[in-house]
Amino acid sequence: MKEAAIRLDLDEILEKAAGGVKLDRQEVVFLLSRTEEKDTEKIFSRARETRNHYFDDKIFLYGFVYFSTYCRNDCTFCFYRRSNAVSARYRKTHEEILETAEKLTASGVHLLDLTMGEDPFYFNEGHFEDLLEITRAVKERSGLPVMISPGVVPREILEEFSKVGVDWYACYQETHNRDLYAKMRLNQDYDERLNLKYYAHELGMLSEEGLLAGIGETTEDLAHSFEVMDELSADQVRVMSFVPQEGTPLEKLQILPRLREMLVIALMRLLFPDRLIPASLDVDGIAGLKQRLNSGANVITSIIPPDQGLMGVSQSTLDIREGGRTVNGTIPILNELGLKPASAGDYANWVRERKKLYLPVL
Repeated sequence: MKEAAIRLDLDEILEKAAGGVKLDRQEVVFLLSRTEEKDTEKIFSRARETRNHYFDDKIFLYGFVYFSTYCRNDCTFCFYRRSNAVSARYRKTHEEILETAEKLTASGVHLLDLTMGEDPFYFNEGHFEDLLEITRAVKERSGLPVMISPGVVPREILEEFSKVGVDWYACYQETHNRDLYAKMRLNQDYDERLNLKYYAHELGMLSEEGLLAGIGETTEDLAHSFEVMDELSADQVRVMSFVPQEGTPLEKLQILPRLREMLVIALMRLLFPDRLIPASLDVDGIAGLKQRLNSGANVITSIIPPDQGLMGVSQSTLDIREGGRTVNGTIPILNELGLKPASAGDYANWVRERKKLYLPVL
């Protein structure tokens, strides 16, 4: 009888979500706590149905340009933390960045994600004009939407990004448990980071919020994060499994099964059905793509050209030289799942329509 009640609860909650009724925290925690395959497959199946309802069989593709691995911060989870002596460091030139952007554009990506650590060259030495010029040139030459992931920049610099046509501002909290945040992002202000995403909306930009799974968070923490994402009206929400990094304080932290990440992706789809949700190639490479798409993701991120000397974040080298993290590398998996790349016009239209939410009221 107990099992029957649990099955009924699961079915009822999924029907409620499918009907567009907002789930409460208890229901979200319940779904996140499922571990039996027959239960989780029901959740994943409903997430796929929801994605297909809003996006058909179309998947968006993001080119990733991690152009500087220098950082002034000392985040305990990050391979590129300031004090990590084993981390590879580079800072790409304007020409190298543009060459990479051109190759990604030609390969068929729909967006270019320009990412860096909080590089002291820009933050401490004040070379933000260089950063703006790089961004402006990439935007003009590619003709694609651009996401900037530069960390916590001054508000006036965020305003300048808006003026040069940046479409997205990405800046992840990783967790919305303030105590856990303080352990992850040492000496970094929680509210300053979060409020910049609200300000990006005020400037007419889209915002992305992201979580790390497996850093000590509870299911209650995850449910709370969904509530914060809802308040933020985040346009793209993502999660990545924590991967222990050599030379960091969390190097020995026990890895959780990937099921947690997949359930978070599925819950994001059920709670935010019309938003963009990435399947990152930066955790398990091309081998992990099918699992994430089957959980309800509709964006493939961290597509990296094999010959540009670029690195990833969680898995700095996985599948890059081999060409696995390319548009062509993803096509067989999309075909297998009955999915296909969207057109550039599909993505540009989605961005344009979403931005209308942030137009000033006259």
